[in-house]
Amino acid sequence: MSVPAEIWLRPALLEQVLRRRRDGRAEVALRIPALSEPRRALQLEQVLHALPGVVAIAFDAVAQRARVVFDDARLPLADLLAACARAGCEARPLRGESLDDGPRAALDASMKRLVVAGVFSMQAMMFALVLYVGAINPLDATTAHLFRWLGLLSAIPVVGYAALPFYRDALAGLRAGRPGIDVPVALAIAFIFSASVVNALRGSGEVYFDSISMFVFVLLLGRHLQLRAHWQHRALGERAVDALPLTAQRRRGDGGLETVAAVELRPGDHVHVAEGEAVPCDGVLESGRAQTDESLLSGEARACTHRRGDAIGAGSVALSAPLQLRVTREVGASATGVLARLASQAHAARDIAGDADAPAARRFVWRVLVLAVATAAFWLWRDPARAFDATVAVLVVACPCAFGLAAPAVLTRAMAVLARAGVLVARPAALGGMAAADRVLFDKTGTLTEPALRVDAVDTFRGVSHAETLRLAATLARASRHPLARVVTLAAGDAGTPELFEVEATAGGGLRGHVAGRALKLGRGGFVDGVDADDDALWLADPDGPLARFPVAETLRPHAATVVAALRASGLAPALVSGDAPARVQVAAERLGIEDWSARQSPADKLARVQRERAAGRVVLVVGDGGNDAAALAAADVSAVPAGGTDLARSHADFALLHGIEGLPVLRELALRARAILLQNRRWSLVWNLGAVPFAALGFVPPWLAAIGMSLSSLVVVLNSLRIRAAQAPGIPPSPMRERTA
Repeated sequence: MSVPAEIWLRPALLEQVLRRRRDGRAEVALRIPALSEPRRALQLEQVLHALPGVVAIAFDAVAQRARVVFDDARLPLADLLAACARAGCEARPLRGESLDDGPRAALDASMKRLVVAGVFSMQAMMFALVLYVGAINPLDATTAHLFRWLGLLSAIPVVGYAALPFYRDALAGLRAGRPGIDVPVALAIAFIFSASVVNALRGSGEVYFDSISMFVFVLLLGRHLQLRAHWQHRALGERAVDALPLTAQRRRGDGGLETVAAVELRPGDHVHVAEGEAVPCDGVLESGRAQTDESLLSGEARACTHRRGDAIGAGSVALSAPLQLRVTREVGASATGVLARLASQAHAARDIAGDADAPAARRFVWRVLVLAVATAAFWLWRDPARAFDATVAVLVVACPCAFGLAAPAVLTRAMAVLARAGVLVARPAALGGMAAADRVLFDKTGTLTEPALRVDAVDTFRGVSHAETLRLAATLARASRHPLARVVTLAAGDAGTPELFEVEATAGGGLRGHVAGRALKLGRGGFVDGVDADDDALWLADPDGPLARFPVAETLRPHAATVVAALRASGLAPALVSGDAPARVQVAAERLGIEDWSARQSPADKLARVQRERAAGRVVLVVGDGGNDAAALAAADVSAVPAGGTDLARSHADFALLHGIEGLPVLRELALRARAILLQNRRWSLVWNLGAVPFAALGFVPPWLAAIGMSLSSLVVVLNSLRIRAAQAPGIPPSPMRERTA
């Protein structure tokens, strides 16, 4: 889609794409496909540097991105983009979030430290091997002294550069009065390295340069794996942000198109999406059959087929033909927007989740320090020559690194796996509640059933044809936005006539008007003359009596019954709590195999039900999508909302199900696995710490063995967490996206 340059003068767009620097200049990220061609990239660089106001340019040819720092008072963004176009390089501004390279920079810095620690650890071990062999076949003093110094030189980059995060975090914890697991780590590194340096200078005694280097390397490896998982989770949100176009083509009242900022779109607007372009916000297809690429939300690259009336999510790409859509949600409320926001929210909440064991770890740190002092005092009294080794061994062995990594490693891995499965975690700590839950309360409409009703059949009277009744009913129905009127409109398809006059809507009743000079009514039985039925059907009538009856029914969401059965098999007792009429709730409950159901439940009733369940000792999971579910969602132990849920419901949810309720069995199974692996991690760390400390205090564990053991225990915790994998519930296909028909 060609975007007019003047659109980039609008403040609504500039706020989204420009980031203001401390010096007052602006910075923008641009996607420029032509950067993959070196000649054109060089030409573009020359053109941009010649522009007044351009301060700095950075190209990333692989990512096809550019970062430009410029004075937007002298050079408006529109002029900058026009200059790119004149150079033959079409440029598209990206959202300001793309300029936040902090997480990526942290990951890169972690990798650098890890590589340094790995390379020099191997060098230190090679030099130490000579000394180990020398213990069996004695070396001459000069050779031994040489290899001690070589080991020292190899350890300096590890201790002086790679281990810096441990010193920083330890000092920060001490200054805040909240010492964490980095305190004994930093002390152990400092003590072991200092003692080894002293022995190297003296030319006698043991040196542990290889052990301390490997100690740092393994700890850094565990942290890097955790940081990488966090970055992958955040990257999911960034991809969602990039998928949403900043501009859209809105149809005016005269049928023409105007380019507007996507954030200016409102429900009810009509937009045109060109072939190959992305949908700016959630909408309903108003044109004919169409195909889209919904890989952002589904994870699949295959085309998804839609028909008129189908919902299409923001970020979907039009494949076979242009799309005509009616906007149903603003950009920020779309499923893709929610994905981006929740990914960022979960990333920001990671410290809360990661600190789940922090209080216990801090208490353990104080005990470690007290035990180390006691060990030093004992050996200074008993055998001063062994005091240092025993004290250092206690510091290393008792360091609760594995215990401190147990929860963050599991939660981080689980969040990454769930994100790939289409489940976004808003509150990481809620995974524990999901595993512990033994009761699930479902809302019905929009959660277990499709939000839209359908007409199963048409009963005609007085010899009027099926086609004629649909034509007349659809003409009346198109004058209303009521959901039941929409049901008739969809059933009629293209049938209908514009010859409608004097249409009038009666609240709670229906529609009346003149179609082709004929007085008609469309509505419930009590509204239509000559009909006494009290059911959910719609009736069409003229002054002489009923013409047709349209029975209205609900459609269960695909695999809803399978989802309920899978949750029941996992230990969750299901209940259906709905505000709908008893007859309709009973039918849905029977089809879903749910025996416990309640109808005509107000928001207060749903909240009271949650409170009663919790008072009875149950751990309650609530699944709902409407604003009337918000109180129950907030009061539950854990809650989940399908992607199509209202803003109010999503704001109280712990999990967002991007592919609908099909994600619930995956979420439950993964939560149970995560809990089991978390228990394994904690048990292993406690067995190591509590089992090895007495031997270290008694002098049976040398510092080098303590360092290796503690490092391996932390690595075991991280690697064990990587065993978390997403499973698919039986009877539910792996792909959540299917061909949909109206």
